[in-house]
Amino acid sequence: MKLIKICSILMLAATMFSVTSCTKDFKEMNTDPNRAPAALPEALLAPALFDVVTRNQTRALRLNNELMQVHVTTINSDEIHRYVIRPSESDYMWNNWYLQRTNFLDMYNSAATLQQKTYMGIALIMDVWVSSMITDMFGDVPYSEANRGREAIYQPKFDLQKDIYTDLFRKLEEANTLLAANEALTTDQKALDPLYAGDHTLWRKFGNSLYLRLLLRVSGKPEMNAPEKIKEIVETNKANYPIFTTNAESAILRFTTTPPYVSAFYTYRDYDFNGDNGLSQFFINNLNEWSDPRRDKWATKVGSNFEGVPSGYPVGQVPERRSAYLAALKNEPLLGNIMNYGELQFILAEAALKGYIGGDVETYYNKGVEAGVTLWNVALPADYFTQEGVQWDPSVSFSAQMEQIHTHKYYTLFFTDFQQWHEFRRTGHPVLPLGEGVRNDGKMPSRFNYPVYVQSLNKANYDAAVSRMGGDNINIKVWWNQ
Repeated sequence: MKLIKICSILMLAATMFSVTSCTKDFKEMNTDPNRAPAALPEALLAPALFDVVTRNQTRALRLNNELMQVHVTTINSDEIHRYVIRPSESDYMWNNWYLQRTNFLDMYNSAATLQQKTYMGIALIMDVWVSSMITDMFGDVPYSEANRGREAIYQPKFDLQKDIYTDLFRKLEEANTLLAANEALTTDQKALDPLYAGDHTLWRKFGNSLYLRLLLRVSGKPEMNAPEKIKEIVETNKANYPIFTTNAESAILRFTTTPPYVSAFYTYRDYDFNGDNGLSQFFINNLNEWSDPRRDKWATKVGSNFEGVPSGYPVGQVPERRSAYLAALKNEPLLGNIMNYGELQFILAEAALKGYIGGDVETYYNKGVEAGVTLWNVALPADYFTQEGVQWDPSVSFSAQMEQIHTHKYYTLFFTDFQQWHEFRRTGHPVLPLGEGVRNDGKMPSRFNYPVYVQSLNKANYDAAVSRMGGDNINIKVWWNQ
């Protein structure tokens, strides 16, 4: 406990940091004393990427999956499913996302010094990925002055989310240009890339697919001109913006059962992973209605059936657990998902539905559904698209079409950090049932509180940000959600 407190204080929310880590191992591992005092870019990628993905796994299990009714706790005092979130929950994400952002910034600077365009592009994509998770979680956050402790900036200002997103898009443009140079990596460099083995084309596709995710997120803000940019990427200038075309190109850190690239749950006992939670009725009932083959990959049976429990149950009325996560999921390679092809197709389906791009909504939707299922190495049943709730009906209302797209997208985002929650906040879909015990006036939390220690260690900038945003509580909407 003392070590945790020391690390937290030293990191000053990790935004004040410019050192590589609060654990000396990263610094020692990423420095070659025989070559240079700074880490080579390829040495920084794997440890930082692995750390973010695995920590995202644990927070998906603890927070996102409770809020979004993937599962329901059977511990009465744990009230996340009732929309009660303790301020202390914020510390873990804030500290570790900012900590690894330092590594990605160092990676870019090192690659720029060595004039390695491919690793400059990779570093930018990783920076955007982590920075987007930080701002989507909290709203206005330290960004332009963050991670600059070496420059004696220990109390960074909080940037407007609009300005952060503007710069994220600039970085993705730069990454696309850098990776378009097709600069090959050495065999040794490729071996240190656990995501794409140094394939600059796949990194470029990931960067542009991530670009579309973030553009759609801010598409409700006219000043961002997001619909026009989406159209440029997908249609008018698509040759310059390659995106995912198959499941195989998805950005997934595929775990093994041999260290170092093992799941965050590799050392968990079965009980630690699934002993105090049960899959929700919402999650299970949809899969049952569709006779979805992913059930056998995700859930245990109760007798010969899959059964869920209600979320948001009243205090003291803990339901009997029914179906739960399969223990095999602890080491499932696909739980290292960052962004997959199925998600991209649902992004395109929504963009087409809203008129941002041409093309047939149903075609994009069908591709998303199929990709979401077959990603899990199961065959799509022959009659899958004939079922109610799966078959596309262009005659229903806009809201009903959004509901169908996002219900299936919800399953494609299984264990993908907080993306289910972000999409629900943005769209209100899929519609989740409200249990009798839900608190917070029945409102899904709109953000997380800033860490408590940031309030004291960076008070002036914290106060300015809170004043701008209208408060620091879970019901304050971030800029793109207003």
